[in-house]
Parts: sequence; structure tokens; C-alpha cells
Amino acid sequence: MNMFTPRFWMAAAAAALAAYLIGSVSFAVIVSRIGAQDDVRRHGSGNAGMTNILRNYGKKMAALTAVGDFGKGVVAVALGRIIFLLLGVAAVDGGYIAGFFALLGHLFPLYFGFKGGKGVLTSLGVVLMLNWKVFLLLVVLLVPVVFIVKIVSLTVIIGYVLFPIFTVAVDHFTGRPFGFDLLFALLLSGLGAFMHRENIKRLLNGTEYRFGQDKNKRE
Repeated sequence: MNMFTPRFWMAAAAAALAAYLIGSVSFAVIVSRIGAQDDVRRHGSGNAGMTNILRNYGKKMAALTAVGDFGKGVVAVALGRIIFLLLGVAAVDGGYIAGFFALLGHLFPLYFGFKGGKGVLTSLGVVLMLNWKVFLLLVVLLVPVVFIVKIVSLTVIIGYVLFPIFTVAVDHFTGRPFGFDLLFALLLSGLGAFMHRENIKRLLNGTEYRFGQDKNKRE
């Protein structure tokens, strides 16, 4: 039976559009504008993300940004699934489509000149909704790592490497077919690594930011 029916494409388009618009809500920009009458993209790494907010405005504003960015990934996936359900499309998990487009919205926000963040927290919100076991494995492993290496970007890159591996492992042990999950994991990890390409260069050069350094050093 062909799953790619007109109804599927209608659901996919609606979920993608809704998720992209949700993802485009850049909490780092909103928080910095409201809390500091400023735009975080003018400072530090120029990145509209929680790490840059933390360096420039402190923990409270960073926490608000983190909750917002993580939450919009959760909301987008849930909404994508609801849209597919309402349109009677059950053969495909609409959360995957919504999750990917929410991430694109975060990276290239419609409301803020298409200049957003790198999508780490939004990606985590998406992963939580799509495969909570993989999410738990990543969090349990990476939280201690970030305090050991004291480099956020290195921890994130390790996470992107492990995400497809954990996905296959969890699906194998739970008896779930991993083909579609692995494809999504590779797509998300590849996009995430690409967005961190400058960080990778600085890691290789030994110039990447560590906790405790001057806040104006680049991410």
C-alpha cells in the first residue's frame, strides 16, 4: 500500500509549516531584547543560543532560553503528530517531519532575519519526543562529560556522534526497526555537526572556549 497519498503530503506540509514557524521563535533573541534591551547576536560568538546568552547575560536569562528552545522542540513534535492524526495518516510518524522543520526554524528563524542558533537544545527536545530512551542515554553520558572537559561544543559534537549509535542500539534491544530512526539520526547529527564547523576548527586549533575564560571569547 502506498503511504505517500495526497493526504500524507497535506499532513506533511501542514506539520512542516507549523513546526518551522514554532522553531523560528528564537528565545535567545527575545530574552536578550526583553531582559537586556539588546540582541545577543551582537556579542560573543554571534550565536542566538543558550551558551552565548549565559556568557553575556548570566544564568537566569540562559535558563529561560534553554527552557524555551527545548520546549519548542517538544511542542513541534507533538503538534506534528496531532496534525497527522487529525488527517488520518497513521503509516508515518509526523513527529519526525515536524522535528526536522522545527530545527530548521531554529537555525534559520523567519522572524529574526534567518540568523538563529545551532539547535542543540531544540534537537534534544525533539529527540526526547521521538525516542526517550536515546534521550536518557545521551543526557546521562553527556552531562558529566561537559563538566569534565569544560567545553560545551566538544560535548555537543560527541553527542552528535553517539546519537546514531545509541539509536541503533536502543532500537535493536527493543525490537524496533531502526531504518527510519537511523536515517533521521544521521540527518540531524550531520546538520548539527555542520552548524558546529567553526567550533570543530577551533577545537583542532586548541582555541575553543572553556568554562572560566573571558566571556568575550568566541564559541
